[in-house]
This record gives sequence, C-alpha cells and structure tokens, in this order.
Amino acid sequence: MEVKNNYKECLTNLACSIRKYFNLDYKHNTLPEIDEILEANKPQKVVLMLFDGMGSRIIERILDANDFFRKNMIKEITTVFPATTTAATTSIRTGLNPVEHGWLGWNLYIRPIDQIITLFFECEKGKGVQSKEYLTVEDKLVQETIADEINEKGEFKAIELFPFKASTGHTIVYDNLDDMLTKIEDEANKEGKMFIYAYDDEPDKSMHLYGPDSAIVQELIKERNDKVQKLCSKLKDTLIIIVADHGHKKVEHIFLKDYPEITKMLERNTSIEQRAVSFKIKDGYKEKFVKAFNELFGDYYKLYSKEEIVNSKLFGDGRENELYQDALGDFIAIAYGDKCIVYDGDEVLYSHHAGYTDDEIYVPLIKVLKKDE
Repeated sequence: MEVKNNYKECLTNLACSIRKYFNLDYKHNTLPEIDEILEANKPQKVVLMLFDGMGSRIIERILDANDFFRKNMIKEITTVFPATTTAATTSIRTGLNPVEHGWLGWNLYIRPIDQIITLFFECEKGKGVQSKEYLTVEDKLVQETIADEINEKGEFKAIELFPFKASTGHTIVYDNLDDMLTKIEDEANKEGKMFIYAYDDEPDKSMHLYGPDSAIVQELIKERNDKVQKLCSKLKDTLIIIVADHGHKKVEHIFLKDYPEITKMLERNTSIEQRAVSFKIKDGYKEKFVKAFNELFGDYYKLYSKEEIVNSKLFGDGRENELYQDALGDFIAIAYGDKCIVYDGDEVLYSHHAGYTDDEIYVPLIKVLKKDE
C-alpha cells in the first residue's frame, strides 16, 4: 500500500529536532532546516505553537502570499497517520511515532480491558462516564512528554499551554487566544533557556461545525496570523515555530447502521477514526466483509488488512507499543474522498480529518527567528 506520510519530514521529526536542542535523546531523524537555525543562533527560547486543524493547503487558500504565516513558511511537511489530534499532538509532544506511543486515534480498542476508549475523555466510546478499567491500563500508552523530560533533567525549563486543565505540573491554562499569546510573551521574557509549547484548539473546533473554508474559519486564521505576528515583534532571542496537527475536509456521511449486511459481520464497534476506520470481523466472515465493503464503499475508501497496515509501517517505524496490533482490528478503511463513516457513538460533523487527502495530511512548517537586539 502507498504510505503518503513522510516519516522523514513529519511532526515526529520536528519534535526530535527540539529534543536534540534540549539535550534529550531522540529515536528518529531531525529536520535539518530547524537544526541549522538552532545551531547557528542558539536561541534562549524555543516556542512551538500548534494551531489545531490549520493545514497548509487550507492556509494557502485563505491567506495571501505576503501574509505572515505564508511568508515565513519554510515548507510543508506531513502529519503522522492518521491525520488526527490524538495521534499527531502526541507525536509532536514526545518525538515518537504513533506505532510507538500508542495514541492511534480518537477511539482506541484496548484489548486488556476489551473496551474502545475515547482517549482524551477516558471513557468508553459513546459513553460519558470515565472508564475505571482504562485507568488501570493507561500507562501502557506513552505519557511522558518532551516538556516532562526537560524539567526532570533539570538543565533547562519547559512549559506547556492549553485552553483546558492538564495533569502535568508545568501546564499553564489560558482563557482565549489573547491570553495564550500574553502568557507566551511573559514566559519568553524570563531568564534561562526554555521550551514553550502552546496548543490552540482553533480553527479545528470551528472547522468541524462550519467547514475549513467558511467565513468564520477564514477570520480565525487571519486573526491568528495577525496576532502571532504582533507577538513575534515583541520577542528576542527566540525561535518561534508554528505548525498544525492536521488539516480538514468537508464530508458527507455514511451511516453504517443503514447497511446491516456490514454491521452483522462486526465483532465490535468501529474504532480509531471515522475516516480511518478499524473493523474487527466475526470469525468466518472476513472474505464476505471485504467483498461487501468494496462493493458498497470502494469508491470512497480503500480497505487494508491488518497485515498490510503492519508491513507498510503506516503508523511509522519504531518499537511497537504493546497495544498497537490489537488496536488495528482486522481491517482499516482509509478515506480518499469526501465520505465519512458514522457508527455507534460517533459524532456527526460537517467537516472532518484523518483521511488521506492532501488537505488533511499536509501541515505548514513556519519559523520566525527573533535575535537578541
């Protein structure tokens, strides 16, 4: 099968450049463009801002060539597979590929507890109650981040900014975009070498509701372009890196419950993502499932066996997380068009990601170097 994610130039590799600069070990190659800037200038602060959903193909449609983000874009790189926040932000925060850290998608089947868990909410798919069983196995997924490691080593300092409460002790919670940027400025003006990671849940949140090219999303991206430019003008001795975790695609929905010839063959609920769907099939039905699926959805999805997925290293290379292979199920269907499979517990969203279109997998690598004047 074709692997469109470039695991030599993806979010994992950017994270490895940051690990290298802060004297941490790293398991994958780094990005030369970032290494050279860091080595030549040795900035005291490295600020990594991630705007959820702001894929490179989308900002190229919305922003002019001379706008700040586009003017300072080194190149576009790929996200990891699948193109989704769970997998991608974990890779950027750890320097590991999804096959290693185990955060494969929004909903993960975890064999030791025989549950499909919505990872960020720690509950079973479609349920709003925290899974007590999940809490007994959550450490099987990689939890330690670059910021954790920097702070534990004690040579330098690291903080992370989120619009929600996180469990780590070095997290700063912000209220809105202006507050996030103010807090970055405050931290960047402190003494000492520091890594600052800031995550913004927009424009993804609005893209899901209104689409990637909607007027609302256009305004959100332009606002971030302008306000980040103003922030950068206030910083010194700092490298600012701006990326996204994935892009977006307006979708039409396939409601799987309308196809009993498919659902009767399923051993459990679907998992991973709606545009990268894991299927576990009842014994004796695999051949029938492949035939039926391809007849019904072959124009929109490509179906791959577990063996094809593993051998292709679609989730990246590296030491396999112990939950990885069981989480794949028997087949994964990957969307190459504009369809989205919805089943029990899935949200119906106007726009989505995790498929294999260019709008979803390509993200910008933007850098701004502010020297000590």
